[in-house]
Amino acid sequence: MPEITAHHGLFKNTNLHVDDTGGSGRAVVLIHGWPLSGASWSEQVPVLQEAGYRVITYDRRGFGRSDKPLTGYTYDTLTEDLHTLLTELDLTDVTLIGFSMGGGEVARYFSKYGAERLHSVVFASAVPPYLLNTPGNPDGPLTAAAAAQMTAGLTANQESFYDDFTTQFFSVDGVLKVTEQQRQDALAQALQSSKVAALACMTAFATTDFRDDLTKVSVPTLVIHGDGDGTVPFEGSGARTHTAIAGSELQVIAGAPHGVTVSHAAAWNEKVLDFLAK
Repeated sequence: MPEITAHHGLFKNTNLHVDDTGGSGRAVVLIHGWPLSGASWSEQVPVLQEAGYRVITYDRRGFGRSDKPLTGYTYDTLTEDLHTLLTELDLTDVTLIGFSMGGGEVARYFSKYGAERLHSVVFASAVPPYLLNTPGNPDGPLTAAAAAQMTAGLTANQESFYDDFTTQFFSVDGVLKVTEQQRQDALAQALQSSKVAALACMTAFATTDFRDDLTKVSVPTLVIHGDGDGTVPFEGSGARTHTAIAGSELQVIAGAPHGVTVSHAAAWNEKVLDFLAK
């Protein structure tokens, strides 16, 4: 099924590109990070499929092969897109795996739609509970100055910005942890994105407070993160999410950057498969 249509008001249909391996196994929906696409899960899809799962990826609106409207980039709307996917494909007993920005849709899903369709969830190098450092969120790892610098850099020159961003994405202490071809693959995905969408989603993942959403998570949960993540630092994000969700499982991958699903794919896949089998 190549695409679904998310409905947001009269004459405002948005087509989302979907890849679905099919099969009778339990559905696992992979929600990609910013500013990539469903293609970023290339190291996971065949492994999960071989393990017997029905694996579904999609490109977030504004990114990859999906439509690129000028609006609709709040987490409420993005989570509505996810819910449309689950309902259009009639998926139940689903595991949602949200990477980086995608962890925000996972968290918000519980507040908007509850857990009726869900079996379990994974927060993978994810942005919750709240990235922006504010007086009310002193542990937030993203300063207002750093957020403003990112916005200015992307606004001024997206090619240069994404070139730097993908390097940092896959690096620990300045050392690239993937091949140059793997970095170039990520860069090509980033350059498919709409600049309008990328800027709006940057604001969304930086400034959305998911602390209340996390209190509603009520299914088995895995938090998995690299301890060398310089993009969404573990202590300010994954560690706090694990603390916020009672009974959640935590897996920390040593020496892994933000792009752990590529750099440390074998270790990441093994830990997630162990969780899915429980």
